[in-house]
Amino acid sequence: MEPFSHCSSLFFLVLLISGFLYSEVANSIGINYGQIANNLPSPEAVVPIAKSIGITRIKLYDADPKVLKAFANTGVEFIVGLGNEYLAKVQDPGKAQEWVKSNVQAYLPATKITCIFVGNEVLTFNDTSLTGNLLPAMQSVHTALVNLNLDKQVTVTTAHSLSILENSFPPSAGTFRRDIKNCIAPILDFHSKTGSPFLINAYPYFAYKSNPKQVPLDYVLFQPNAGSPDPATNLHYDNMLFAQIDAVYAALGSLGYKKLPVHISETGWPSKGDDDEAGATPENAKKYNGNLIKLICQNKGTPLRPNSDLNIYVFALFNENMKPGPSSERNFGLLKPDGTPAYSLGFSLNSSSSSKGNSSSSSSSGSGQGGINPITIGSSPPGSSSNGYLSISSASATRYHMIGSISMLWMVLLLIKVI
Repeated sequence: MEPFSHCSSLFFLVLLISGFLYSEVANSIGINYGQIANNLPSPEAVVPIAKSIGITRIKLYDADPKVLKAFANTGVEFIVGLGNEYLAKVQDPGKAQEWVKSNVQAYLPATKITCIFVGNEVLTFNDTSLTGNLLPAMQSVHTALVNLNLDKQVTVTTAHSLSILENSFPPSAGTFRRDIKNCIAPILDFHSKTGSPFLINAYPYFAYKSNPKQVPLDYVLFQPNAGSPDPATNLHYDNMLFAQIDAVYAALGSLGYKKLPVHISETGWPSKGDDDEAGATPENAKKYNGNLIKLICQNKGTPLRPNSDLNIYVFALFNENMKPGPSSERNFGLLKPDGTPAYSLGFSLNSSSSSKGNSSSSSSSGSGQGGINPITIGSSPPGSSSNGYLSISSASATRYHMIGSISMLWMVLLLIKVI
C-alpha cells in the first residue's frame, strides 16, 4: 500500500513545543479521531502516524475494537463514546455492566481509557425520550465501573453543543436554556459527585459562518483585534473561543457549580467549504489551529479562569469523505486520508506505514455561539455519535515522548513566529 509521506501536522509541532518548553501542555490537547469515511488508513497504520506526530490523547466517537487493540501498549489516552442509540439499553444495570465488562475491562491495562462520554449532544435534539434516558444511562455506566473497581481510572460524562446555552454574550451572562434547566441540574450534580468533566463542543467557525458581516474574522481566528470587554466583570476578550468557554463557566456558576472543570471536546476549522460557507479556507484553518496551539503553549487559561488548564480536543485527525451535510463537514481534518497535510503549517515530517484499510466509526461537529455582538448563532446539524461498536478499553500509563534535536527546537521556535 502507499506509504504516508510528508506527514506534516500540527501535532508534531505540539509534541516538540511540549517536550522542550511546556511539558504540562502534553496533557491538555488532544485530537478527535472520526471515521465516517471509506478511504481512511487502517487503525494499525494510524498508530505510527500518531506516534510520529506526538498525539498522546485521542477521542473516539465509539469504542472501535480495531482502534483500541491497535493502540494497545502505546500509552495513548482514550475518551470513548457510547452512542445515543444505546442510551435506553444501558439504563439496565445488567446491560451496562455487561457492556463495561466486555468493552472496558477486557482491554485494560493494555489500552488506556480515561473517560466514557455517554451520548453526544443529546440535549440539542429536543427529543424528550432521548433526554430522559441520558442521566440514567450515565448513572448505570458509572455504577458498572464502581462494581468492577474501575471508577478511579475511568470517568463518565456526556458531550454537549453550545446550543444548550440560552445566553452567551457577554460571557458573564451565560445561562442554560430554560427548557433544559430541569434536566441539566441533575447531570451537573452527577459530575460534581463523580469528579467527571463537563464536555462542550465549541466552534467559533459556525458563529462566523452564520454572520460573517457581524463577527470579525480576526476575533474568531485568534488574530490581533480590538476585542470586547465584559461590562459585568471588566474582563477583556480578544477571541471568541475563550468567550464561549467563559460563558459556559458562567452558566455553570449560575446553577451553583462554579468548580466543575470544562473541557473542550471538539473545536476546529474546515479547510474547504461550499460557496456559501464563509471562511472555510486552508489559510483560515491554519490560523485558527496554529494560533490555538500557540495560546495553549503559553500555558494560559481564559480571562475568567486564568489558572485553569485548557483541555482541548481538536477536530479532527482526518478529512472524512462520507460525512453528511455541507462540504465543510468533510474537511475538518488536519490530514488527508493518505496522511499528507490538508493544509500546510510550514513543517514537514516523513513517516510511513505499511497498510491502509477502512473503518466506520462516526463523529459530529457542534455549534458555535457567542461573540462581540449579542446575535443569534446557528448550530451545525448534529450527527450520530456511534456506529454500533460496543467496545472500549485502556492502556499502560507510559506516555510517548519523542526526543528531538536542538536544531528541531530552533525550527519550531521560528515556526511559532510565522503562525
